[in-house]
Amino acid sequence: MDTLRRITDVLMNILSTLAAVGVLIMMVHVCADVLWRQISGAPLPATVEIVSRYYMVLIAFLPLAWVERQGGMVSVELLDGIMPRGLIRVSDVLVCLIAAVIYVTLAYASWGIAVRNYNTGTFVMALQYAFPVWPTYFLAPLGFVLAALVVTLRGIFLASGRETSWKGATE
Repeated sequence: MDTLRRITDVLMNILSTLAAVGVLIMMVHVCADVLWRQISGAPLPATVEIVSRYYMVLIAFLPLAWVERQGGMVSVELLDGIMPRGLIRVSDVLVCLIAAVIYVTLAYASWGIAVRNYNTGTFVMALQYAFPVWPTYFLAPLGFVLAALVVTLRGIFLASGRETSWKGATE
């Protein structure tokens, strides 16, 4: 179990770092577009397509598992104050199970869409050039699968009473 957690941590850190680099590259790209627009009166070619079809997808889906690990997703603790600790643990395990099922369902659905776009070679036309966008469709299932793994591991840790360094797990 610890090996799986370490592998998950490595994957999560790699994907989160890629997303952070994507934010920086997008920032430079958009600033260059604004600067070029002021200098030449015209935008940089294909900026809208690249930002919306590459950077935004990268930024949205790759860090999902990292956000889950940090306990950054929305949580409602309305009844936690009146529930005994054991019942809170059961509730947290059930929430992890439900979240894992949702993430796996989203991964399955988005995988089918990604494969379909790969098979058709989905692209966007900009400046008489076909920008392939099918690769970005695989980022969603990748992010969802890793997020499902994180909440599943958290649920296992919570159910077994094991302490973990991950936020959102036993505290």
